[in-house]
Amino acid sequence: MIEKLRNAFDEMIVYKDLKKSSFLSALGLPSFLRDWLLKRFANEAGVFDAEELTSFVHRFLPSKEEWTGIKSRIIIEREQVKLLAKISVDVDIKTGDASFSLPDFGLVSKETLIEDCVWQLCKDDLIAARETWGMVELGYRPPLGRSPQDKGKIKLVSFKNFCPYTIDLEYYKDARRDFTTEEWLDVILGAVDYNPAGYRNEEEKLTMLTRLLPFAEKNLNLIELAPKGTGKSYLFGRVSRFGWLASGGVMSRAKMFYDVARRQDGLVAGNDFVTLDEVQTITFPDENEMRGALKSFCENGWCNIGTHRVDGDAGVILCGNIKKEVMDQDGYGNMFEELPPVFHESALIERFHGFIKGWKIPRMTDDLKVAGWAMNSEYFSTILHQLRGDLSYRAIVDEIVEVPEGADTRDTEAIKRIATAYLKLLFPHVRTADDLDRRAVLPASCESNARYDTRTARHSRHRIQRKECARSPTAGDVRMASRKHCRECGEVLSKDEVGLTKKLLDMEAKEFFCFRCMAEYLEVEEEFLRAKVEEFKDEGCTLF
Repeated sequence: MIEKLRNAFDEMIVYKDLKKSSFLSALGLPSFLRDWLLKRFANEAGVFDAEELTSFVHRFLPSKEEWTGIKSRIIIEREQVKLLAKISVDVDIKTGDASFSLPDFGLVSKETLIEDCVWQLCKDDLIAARETWGMVELGYRPPLGRSPQDKGKIKLVSFKNFCPYTIDLEYYKDARRDFTTEEWLDVILGAVDYNPAGYRNEEEKLTMLTRLLPFAEKNLNLIELAPKGTGKSYLFGRVSRFGWLASGGVMSRAKMFYDVARRQDGLVAGNDFVTLDEVQTITFPDENEMRGALKSFCENGWCNIGTHRVDGDAGVILCGNIKKEVMDQDGYGNMFEELPPVFHESALIERFHGFIKGWKIPRMTDDLKVAGWAMNSEYFSTILHQLRGDLSYRAIVDEIVEVPEGADTRDTEAIKRIATAYLKLLFPHVRTADDLDRRAVLPASCESNARYDTRTARHSRHRIQRKECARSPTAGDVRMASRKHCRECGEVLSKDEVGLTKKLLDMEAKEFFCFRCMAEYLEVEEEFLRAKVEEFKDEGCTLF
């Protein structure tokens, strides 16, 4: 598969060895920046010059503690200084003047300016996102007069976009055709720094990759509860430069949505996703106002704060730890009681589209760290960012998903939104519904997983409403197979046939197929289905 990866993405692969690269780990760099450096300083064999890389980091990637010294060089010594940094811009409505901020160094827009000549050269790159990475060159403009109101400012001399290449989205889509589905799962895992060989089965891989769905689909809201050490913070906080991770502390409505006093949009307006990590430790100053804003935004993609309307396409992700004794292997325990009280309202919970059962993701070990050639994280995350705006995938899902009469609207939307994200992530080469090969059972599995995760969330929401114990589906449901009949031919079913219907089509199925009728329905051979059953048994699936 490495040869396939080289042939398809030669310029976009790097050699990653997270088991041994303590040098890079010590730098504390996010994955997208680390891979950019590796690509810049590594040779064709993946070996990088540590001395040269260290020199570059010390010169262009200073720590926050070095900022005072840098300001001295700019202001007192009148030196022009280059930094590889995250930058955001602001345009004053009253004056039309442009300014910028460097959030990692605490430099705010009132202390800066962008002269018109620089703005005309760099504006396209600077306004492409709320915050963007790039090579920033800084200088100093002294006060123009002696008035106390006339202050000196740090000015932007030049800006070069961090992304050193042009993204060809159509090429990426077509390149996917060179890989089998199993190979593509491994490609994606490598792109986000994980070793595919460390996972025991396909279910673990898919559960892990479900975390990436908000990277590829707008306004997709997820909840994940998982034991400690499964890599939640790493994936949401270090892989993509288009998202935001908030871990613990205080989260106000002003920070999340809109600051009325400063007239400044919050996190949801400038990011692809906002992850509230360690959500049990986050404090919400006014739970009612936060709950109200969340309900509107998670439903519509906008909310009103006073007279200001906040629009954004960010997904909201809640990540929390769950105690071992609370885990329910079938996913139907009252798990949402683990969340802070602000989320203990069914009207809010039902606006989240899916639930990730994080206990199905193995705890992080060295065996799960990538060690070898893999896709550049920065390139991959940028691809997913661009796929968010591609509406063709939703059209395909609308065509192939059959909605039963009387289906709940929110459940239907959740299923379609999750299925669309899966399609972008796993089958980006699909252009029409006819391109989907029904012999590849995985697409059906993804849709089934969407239904299952959505209904898991819905069931737990009802638990919040009723505050009563509900029966969890167990292996006993499968043992009832002998009393179930095929929905097509009426034949008495085996437990394997019942289990296969749940596995491939719908975990909540009330009607089931025999092997023969399912083969006709999926347009595959009956022997193929029987082989899949044995494969699932070998993986330890409790449905069989």
